[in-house]
Amino acid sequence: MRIGLFTDSYWPEINGVATSVLTMFHQLTALGHEVHVFAPGTKATPREKNVHIIASTPLIFLKDRRSMMLDPMLIRRVNRYRFDIIHTHSEYLVGMLGRLAAKMQHCTCLHTYHTAWEDYTYYVTHGVADAQARKLAGKVSAVWCNHCDQIIAPTAKIEDKLRAYGVRTPIDVIPTGLDIARFAPSLHTVAQRQACRKDCGVPDGSRVILYIGRIAKEKNLEVVLKAMPEVFQAKPNAVLVLIGEGPWIDKLKKLAATLGIADRVLFPGPRPWTDIDQFYAMGDVFVNASTSETQGLTYIEAMASGLCIVAQDDPCLTGVIEHGKNGLLFTEPAGIAPALLTALTSDGHALGQAAEHTAQQYSQETFARRILELYQRTLFRMTGTRNLRRYRY
Repeated sequence: MRIGLFTDSYWPEINGVATSVLTMFHQLTALGHEVHVFAPGTKATPREKNVHIIASTPLIFLKDRRSMMLDPMLIRRVNRYRFDIIHTHSEYLVGMLGRLAAKMQHCTCLHTYHTAWEDYTYYVTHGVADAQARKLAGKVSAVWCNHCDQIIAPTAKIEDKLRAYGVRTPIDVIPTGLDIARFAPSLHTVAQRQACRKDCGVPDGSRVILYIGRIAKEKNLEVVLKAMPEVFQAKPNAVLVLIGEGPWIDKLKKLAATLGIADRVLFPGPRPWTDIDQFYAMGDVFVNASTSETQGLTYIEAMASGLCIVAQDDPCLTGVIEHGKNGLLFTEPAGIAPALLTALTSDGHALGQAAEHTAQQYSQETFARRILELYQRTLFRMTGTRNLRRYRY
């Protein structure tokens, strides 16, 4: 098949959408299909065959994200290719471009709903009429999804949310897959671990409580910091390391100073995604208090790295983290510190080993096969054939 992937976020950006599209591109290509990616980028974005970089500018509200620049010739560029499947991965400009191309080419259109936009309205409203904005985000999401032939939700949580919005289009739940093998603890040496710790400013002999991801309001990192004085009192050699970038760093640094723990909360900034497995390996425990995740790929990466996860209980983790079996879940902020202290014991180490085993079911190969099977089923449902290409060329 000839497949078009349209996304407003792509490598080298580091987030769940970019990772999902990158994985899909390489895995479907390896299975013998002709896959094209259309994404915003800059002159510095690495060039790769069949990856079509669209000129872009930083987003007004999220400076670390990019928006494609409008080009009247762009649709002509896209329509050089007659696609069997167009798969959009955002509800923004490049996603709209994909929808337009699908309409013009009369081809099957699938969409993965990666982002629960109601959790991000703050960046536009700053708290003013936010309830109305969240409701509007749901309505817009429903309109978008109801104009597609098939929806992919990364978790049952998102499927339920879309149905509540009023989405009538068929939905399949397919978790994004990862290159699980690269995170295996056995592949990372003590020397690598120490080098990453030194790179992040971690003192020798420390126990590392690790967070990797976007540092933003929706990640609820304030509640993690507020639990740390209790943890640090019980574990004098523990430090909290927050790897990533985002608009909430300065606020969290101020909070750490107010709590008197600034010297034990480290903000080393982002690290290259190509090396991120080594930075997971330097941790002893992984913590996340977010309830805004659609899937949360960092959970899977941390599990594959053999780390005990301490996480806010959330529907996106149903079937992924089982409390007391392969990780620890808390429901209230008061539960964070006790869970972290347990995770830093031998019991936590055993939970991390169980988590590594659980992560194997989220391989990129399984992901690609499930996506391809859905493509074929959707083509058959929409057109009566599983592969249109032989009829078009």
